[in-house]
Amino acid sequence: MRFAPFTDAAVEAKFGSLPEPLRLPMLRLRQAILDVAAANSDIGPLTETLKWGEPAWLPERPRTGTTVRADALKGSSTHYALYVHCQTSLIETFRRHYPEQFRYDGNRALIFAVGSEPSAEPLAHCIALALTYHRWVKR
Repeated sequence: MRFAPFTDAAVEAKFGSLPEPLRLPMLRLRQAILDVAAANSDIGPLTETLKWGEPAWLPERPRTGTTVRADALKGSSTHYALYVHCQTSLIETFRRHYPEQFRYDGNRALIFAVGSEPSAEPLAHCIALALTYHRWVKR
């Protein structure tokens, strides 16, 4: 699998500092986020940056979606997560669509284990929901 080049040196450094077992799964998660954005004209280009020391992606277009972040679980070399803003209804929405496909952490994250990659289509759907959140959420 080929991965998109990094657009932020700090994000690239963060990926380089990940424990070896997590690096490839995290790179695949990053690529899934970039691919979802590239395939969805409602999202548009993303900004790749660090937020709270974690790799983060957000649509450049205002009021499109919420930021998604990804990182290793604290102290783990075998588990990682896709984080969303905890004050959104996203995790509740993900649970409604995919009650059995993911492990959840409260109202803030999807948890993944090395060697047990998430299903591509449900993951892509969740990423798209997050990156278009402000376009579909009931205000």
